[in-house]
Amino acid sequence: INNLNLSYGDLDPSDTPPTMSIDKLFPALLECFGIILCGYIAGRANIITSTQAKGLGNFVSKFALPALLFKNMVLLDFGNVIWPFLWSILIAKVSVFFIVCVITLLVASPDTRFSKAGLFSIFATQSNDFALGYPIVEALYKNTHPEYLQYIYLVAPVSLMLLNPIGFAFCEIQKWRDQRDRQQSKLQIVGVVILQVLKNPMVFMVVIGIIFHFILAQKIPAFMEQFVDGLANSFGGAALFYLGLSMVGQLGKLTRSTVVALILLITAKLLVMPLICRETVELLDADNTSSNLEHSSLSNYAFLYGVFPSAPSVAIYAAHYNMELQVVTSGMVISTFLSAPIMYVSAWLLTIPWMDPKPLMDSLQNVSFNVSIISLVALAWTVTVMFLSKKFKRLPHMFTVNLFLAQILACVSMIMWNFVVRQDRFIGHMLTFTLLYGSLYSTYVWPGLIALSLVLMKSGGELKVAPGFLVIAGWGVPALVAAVLLVTGERMPDTIDSAFFYGRPQVRQTGERIRVCDNPCFNLSPLRVPGRLYLELQFFCAVINYGQGFISFGLFGLDKHLIILPFKKKISCLWHRRKPEEQPQLVVSDDIMMTCTQFIRYHKEQCVQDIVQQKRCGERTVADTFLGSELVEWLLQVGLSQDRGEALLYGVRLHQGGVLQHITQEYGFKDDNLHYFSVSQRHMMKKRSAIYQT
Repeated sequence: INNLNLSYGDLDPSDTPPTMSIDKLFPALLECFGIILCGYIAGRANIITSTQAKGLGNFVSKFALPALLFKNMVLLDFGNVIWPFLWSILIAKVSVFFIVCVITLLVASPDTRFSKAGLFSIFATQSNDFALGYPIVEALYKNTHPEYLQYIYLVAPVSLMLLNPIGFAFCEIQKWRDQRDRQQSKLQIVGVVILQVLKNPMVFMVVIGIIFHFILAQKIPAFMEQFVDGLANSFGGAALFYLGLSMVGQLGKLTRSTVVALILLITAKLLVMPLICRETVELLDADNTSSNLEHSSLSNYAFLYGVFPSAPSVAIYAAHYNMELQVVTSGMVISTFLSAPIMYVSAWLLTIPWMDPKPLMDSLQNVSFNVSIISLVALAWTVTVMFLSKKFKRLPHMFTVNLFLAQILACVSMIMWNFVVRQDRFIGHMLTFTLLYGSLYSTYVWPGLIALSLVLMKSGGELKVAPGFLVIAGWGVPALVAAVLLVTGERMPDTIDSAFFYGRPQVRQTGERIRVCDNPCFNLSPLRVPGRLYLELQFFCAVINYGQGFISFGLFGLDKHLIILPFKKKISCLWHRRKPEEQPQLVVSDDIMMTCTQFIRYHKEQCVQDIVQQKRCGERTVADTFLGSELVEWLLQVGLSQDRGEALLYGVRLHQGGVLQHITQEYGFKDDNLHYFSVSQRHMMKKRSAIYQT
């Protein structure tokens, strides 16, 4: 995308330069998501436990953010506010809130419809405006439209005061319906909702900031300016780091029953919301701005604002009511990381004032080429892992390898197409096109066949039909479709886009020939000058088609027993600069021995009864064992630990003290599906004596 060269001297004189600084967007995205990744790694590596992270969250929400809001409310210049734009965003949020709420009430189960309606509507409308949205807006508009930054401080609190109370009311109604005695009256429910709103630091501090805006005449006194600035400036990095911490373990709560709801929610937040924001600005602000350029800039800004992902506070609301926690937390994580490419591509397309198809198609071809190269490397690694682990011999991984092969051929064909398309060779074009779309269509067929094979598999791991039939279908049907395309289509020599290289020309009533061709992702009819939304779909289509290797790598390329665990073991050896067998026996501290003694005396017997079972370890061995994750869950249930991080540390102490061991003594204690067994009391006394002698 960055290779697109558009000089403003080549544009039409009536066109004007873009109204946002796109060159600063990528560094801003890298800064934001880099800090989020650091927070996620810190939480994942248990450097900061979830209990410790709550302290950082309290600082961000109750000190740093209120100071930031107070400062900006006092300094806010209401004279530069374009009020129709503000009303447009609010109307868009109300519309999305109403749509999600009504659909949820109609579709959801009667037992949980009110809680889902309240929390899902809040999820679709409450954006992460301050931690993630503000740095992006600042990078794009600080030099061109700095007044746009103040809209974030106006829109977010007002939507909290208008929409969130409605969502809280639905949650309180659900809570009231779940109570058997139902002692709470309707007036008490209204009081609880009002109290929830007033307790929100964002709402409270916005009101205080507006009051002091008029009292202090838009100026913070000198004696408190540095104090407020110190707290306000600490918000950005701390909030992003806490956002990364809050994402740890959230995707593990996702279940098959919540996938559909999650897809619909993310679609409403990242696709429907920005489109409605843009259209409401187009309608309501058409006659109120001073120029068409400013009107276009505001509508583009509204679209980008709608792409901001959901705020982590929605997960806090779900945890407070103990309702729909799996969907909300998983959706928060997925929407956050999906918003980055959507924002980047959207902002890039919005900066193009002149939509010339040829340079755009060149850029689309370059994106497909670059993505194919990276995806090809990821697929080569994934296939190597499948063969080294010998999974390719078992079902359904036998068919999974065919899917990887189809993805590899699609990437190789796109790389070949980048060179063949620029040469006037009909046979080369035809062969490359056949290989490209035969393999690309095969990547669409194989996932369905893999799912079908799982359905047809017997309990013994054998298929009810011959595997050859599925292999023939996986490769034969796509090849037949590609052949039909070549036979029925007509070559379009004036395009380099493979999706529009063969098609059927149609004639309008004016006699003008236009292309209507088969696109592998969407069936679209491009006009002579394509629209921005169409181009955005084209770019995402190219990334999804030729970037399938990234998904395959994430699912199969990081084999736990072949890659991850040996890598961790090697890193541990390098860290200690000696081999494991050369390490002397460590002296156990008094704290560890005290933890082990208390556990053995008061908790071990009950723990053995609850989680130790006869389990198969390998093909023939059966032993009385338990999983590391089961011990973590038990420690949480009985209250010996407050979160999974503390439970993991507790288990590590028990392992170091000799209370439990890995079944092959190969690994330490981990919150994972590794088998452990409880060490007997006699063995414990011998080990403790040896430790004291050391």
